[in-house]
Amino acid sequence: MHENEIAATAAQKRIPWNKGKLIGARPPLRQKHVWAIRTRPQIERQERELALFNLAIDSKLRGCDLVAIRVDDVAPNGYAIERTSVRQRKTGRPVRFELTAQTRQTIDEYLATANKKPGEYLFNGRRLGESMTSRQYARLLADWLVGIGLDPTCLRHTLIAADEGNTDLPPYRQFACGPAAAWAHED
Repeated sequence: MHENEIAATAAQKRIPWNKGKLIGARPPLRQKHVWAIRTRPQIERQERELALFNLAIDSKLRGCDLVAIRVDDVAPNGYAIERTSVRQRKTGRPVRFELTAQTRQTIDEYLATANKKPGEYLFNGRRLGESMTSRQYARLLADWLVGIGLDPTCLRHTLIAADEGNTDLPPYRQFACGPAAAWAHED
């Protein structure tokens, strides 16, 4: 009997892990956020960051798949192509996507300034011959979000809102990532 009483009181005192926290999918970035992030590397002449961000927006790939892209995947002849296909690491399925004219231009500028050759990773990591890690990409993306006043915990969502301005959506889908105080998270 004593063990049952202890188990019953422990079950009553247990606090749910998600009490007071926002759970579920995070809302996507709005178009104004995408343009705000895009203008910073343009002004500061950071071709690599701009090419990485534009490619992320166009492809909608996971970070691990984005950093594993090679020069041959997007620019087999030295110039960016209109359509490409990348095999996802998680599912093993190929994903076809189009590169916008703006993305192709930024990739071409980046390839010219970085002197990239076919077979190399498009975005190098800290070590010679290795790709950028997904953690490096996540930190870079967090810096971009903080730079425009958004909370970096918004990283867990799609980069762009396909249904922006759609008022027929449920209330939880009608807002975008707000200031840092809007998201409750643990440090």
